[in-house]
Amino acid sequence: MKINRLSNSEVYVTELAFGAWAIGGWMWGGTDVKDSIKAIEAAIDNSMTTIDTAPVYGFGLSEQIVGEAIRGKRTKVQILTKYGLNWETKEGQFYFSSISNDGKPIDIYKYASKNRVIYECEQSLKRLNTDYIDLYQIHWPDPTTPIEETMEAIGRLIEQGKIRAAGVSNYSVEELKTALKVVPIVSDQVPYSMLKRDIEKDLIPFCLENNIAIIAYSPLQRGILTGKFSSDFNFKEGDHRQNLPWYKKENIIEINKFLDKLRIIANNYKVTLTQLALNWTIQQTGITCTLVGSRNINQTLENIKATEFQISQADIEYINKELNNLYQNLKL
Repeated sequence: MKINRLSNSEVYVTELAFGAWAIGGWMWGGTDVKDSIKAIEAAIDNSMTTIDTAPVYGFGLSEQIVGEAIRGKRTKVQILTKYGLNWETKEGQFYFSSISNDGKPIDIYKYASKNRVIYECEQSLKRLNTDYIDLYQIHWPDPTTPIEETMEAIGRLIEQGKIRAAGVSNYSVEELKTALKVVPIVSDQVPYSMLKRDIEKDLIPFCLENNIAIIAYSPLQRGILTGKFSSDFNFKEGDHRQNLPWYKKENIIEINKFLDKLRIIANNYKVTLTQLALNWTIQQTGITCTLVGSRNINQTLENIKATEFQISQADIEYINKELNNLYQNLKL
């Protein structure tokens, strides 16, 4: 699998990385810990050694699972985690209310003060069973704390050797500019898929100009690009996707029409729709690393196959043309 460098840092990541949100169970209808550990182990054993997680994914559970899965393999993997979503206190800007894995109501706040960042880093190191984090990313911008204060804390953690590089997530161009004045930012993790391409307008050009890596999350648009969802699909309790615009009945119908055309291309390459969508994402200008989730060994191995072929430029142009037609019919 291709290895890419994050800006000028000493952190290198695989072009396709293991996204560990779903294994935390939260907002994904639960999880199976044993299957999750095996899924990560399969990824590592098959050269997908970059793992992206966060404290809020299962309120510590995802990081704990990752920590267990990498036991004895730390030097083989790159750990990407985050900070800045607080469910333990009422500090910061209220984000939204949710339900914890044990069914209890829970409020989540965007909060990244200097003390909070340092505290969260220590907690993540314990859960991940490691003494350093390869890439530490703010999960969402915190409007209650100056960006400069947050990044000063990150600078201190880099000096202490607890993190190797600083990244951000869901940051705009203007927020990136402010952060860059304090500490070198090597990446911005943002949503990007065939169905969500708004970052092509300003963020990707800025990052290319400033040698900042783009880490793309939700390349399958929370699963709908797999082609496995019908307009009458029934979600498990706690699955957040039923409230997303792409999963409205009328949008599922239009997306599936588009996917029927993609199946022809996928069949020509002898791959699945999932693998086609992932390969398309990997090939897009400015994308350094693409995250994809998995809950078991089979899903992990199927995802990895997305790196074993390359869509031709002609097919990419056809896909993009059909996407433009699709956008005209979606109600988002």
